[in-house]
Amino acid sequence: MSVDWAEVYRSTFEELVRFLQRKVWDAERARDLAQEVFVRALRHQPERPRAWLFHVATNLARDEARTVLRRKRHLALLRNEREQDDDGVPGPERAVAAQEQWRQVRQALDALTERDREILLLWDAGLDYREIAEVTDLAPGAIGTTLARARRRLVEVHGEMEREHAARN
Repeated sequence: MSVDWAEVYRSTFEELVRFLQRKVWDAERARDLAQEVFVRALRHQPERPRAWLFHVATNLARDEARTVLRRKRHLALLRNEREQDDDGVPGPERAVAAQEQWRQVRQALDALTERDREILLLWDAGLDYREIAEVTDLAPGAIGTTLARARRRLVEVHGEMEREHAARN
């Protein structure tokens, strides 16, 4: 079976970038990794391209995380996230509030298990249950329950973080 890679690229690239960005927390790096995923796909011609792309993206993001941690240990550098500088930012208060909200979501996601985080990010990227099952090696019938539990844990973690924040202030 021949894959129409131009169509797969058009229909999947932005979802793949969004998925990777939430794994590596860097928009430019996410775009680079997404390009690498497609380069690898052209060499392999997978049967189910979309699921295969997200599976490879998951592995690349995991490798990326290991590399970043290794660099941090070896170089002992503190990494500050760059603030995105859009001309269309509605004002400093809203920008600060949005940045704080992203920080809280990121902390809540980071507090989850790898499996919970991965299944939530795959679902958010637009994969259906069958595709999520292929990427995660879970049974297709278990995806709905696993996803519901992961969502519940995310809400619980985020709520706990908000309560701790309120108690400090």
